[in-house]
Amino acid sequence: MLRVAVVTLFPEFFVEPLGISILGRATAKGLVEYHVVRLRDFTHDRHQTADDEPYGGGAGMVLRPEPFFEAVEALKPAGPVVLLSARGKRFDHEDAVRFAVSDGLTLLCGHYKDVDQRVADHLATEELSVGDFVLSGGEPAALCVMDAVVRLLPGVLGDHESASGDSHYEGLLAPPSYTRPAEFRGHGVPDVLLSGDHGRIALWRQAEAERLTRERRPDLWARYRERMGA
Repeated sequence: MLRVAVVTLFPEFFVEPLGISILGRATAKGLVEYHVVRLRDFTHDRHQTADDEPYGGGAGMVLRPEPFFEAVEALKPAGPVVLLSARGKRFDHEDAVRFAVSDGLTLLCGHYKDVDQRVADHLATEELSVGDFVLSGGEPAALCVMDAVVRLLPGVLGDHESASGDSHYEGLLAPPSYTRPAEFRGHGVPDVLLSGDHGRIALWRQAEAERLTRERRPDLWARYRERMGA
């Protein structure tokens, strides 16, 4: 069982998402266990103050290091301790696979302007971002990471093929998908998908995956070509 812990100022953010869809199904199957930790429980003043003004001046408030350190020490985590941060390395499929086979995963959610750098330098084992944009806090990013990781756990999706056909699984974007009706408002399904010829369908899907990756993500396409020795 994978143990996932989240340290956050806003534990209520996770209550409903962790109980529905893939994340909830994984819990029901006993494949993952979530621990949502309230950061303010590790403060020591009557106001439960978790933030303070930045040294050197400037706008915004910075989350203090002590509550993060004490929360993680109380968790005694196994596996990576990840600070979600706009300064972090871009989270990708390889990270999700790595976390899915780890003993555990601890996610630290920042908020306000920043988190004291000592959390990144001396507590977190790595710093990750979910994209080149800024969120109000680490909570939405943590949910993205959790969903990407948990769906890879054996038994969560029911069959391996459900995940293996996704974008990024083999380094390519996924090919287009179609379902009934075969024609909708004058727009039809590609004939090859209606042919019943599984060999041709596989070739079409591979070609479409390569085309979309080449057109939309030249960075992924270059990495894929290099890996394939092309």
